[in-house]
Amino acid sequence: MIDVTHQITSARRQVGTRVLEAGEARVVTISQFYAAEVEDVWEACTDAERIPRWFLPVSGELKVGGRFQLEGNAGGVVEACDPPRSFQATWEYGGEVSWIELTLVPEGDGTRFELRHIAHVDDERWAEFGPGAVGIGWEMGLIGLSIHLSGGEAVDPAEAMAWSTSPEGRRFMTESSELWCAANIAAGTPEAEARAQADRTLAAYTAS
Repeated sequence: MIDVTHQITSARRQVGTRVLEAGEARVVTISQFYAAEVEDVWEACTDAERIPRWFLPVSGELKVGGRFQLEGNAGGVVEACDPPRSFQATWEYGGEVSWIELTLVPEGDGTRFELRHIAHVDDERWAEFGPGAVGIGWEMGLIGLSIHLSGGEAVDPAEAMAWSTSPEGRRFMTESSELWCAANIAAGTPEAEARAQADRTLAAYTAS
């Protein structure tokens, strides 16, 4: 059973910018606390045998310079890695290239998981959908990570798909979309523009 309210309120969301060599970029950051040791969270996020238990099957070489591919989703190249604290990689999907950065920080009796997804300002997908396009997707993934870290069990892909189309799954995506819209506005995006992006994003996620 997934506690939608707990999962929604446990995550922190932020939208910002960063200057890259190629120009300005948008940064979507999501973080969540897990009552697990850093080493355990690190292994769950970087071990090819554990990643499919909560996210997607992955192939390739999970090492610096190695190329990976998530089944039915993005691929990329691992650009930097500092076990068990951080890694950086490209995120290549639909002919577009963005970047992800994962940082794990000890916090109290657990670990603060922080993921940043970085995309160029002129990215067409961003202009149409805003931060929710990647934000909602990552939040759906973090549900699986929460389940996996809390009990070590694997998430059944068929059950996860069924849940995503259930009333509870749609409520989760709706609330997530609202919070990413608020983060977008807080970052300086005009409210009407942010609302239009959020509406298009939610429609895309709940179309099935």
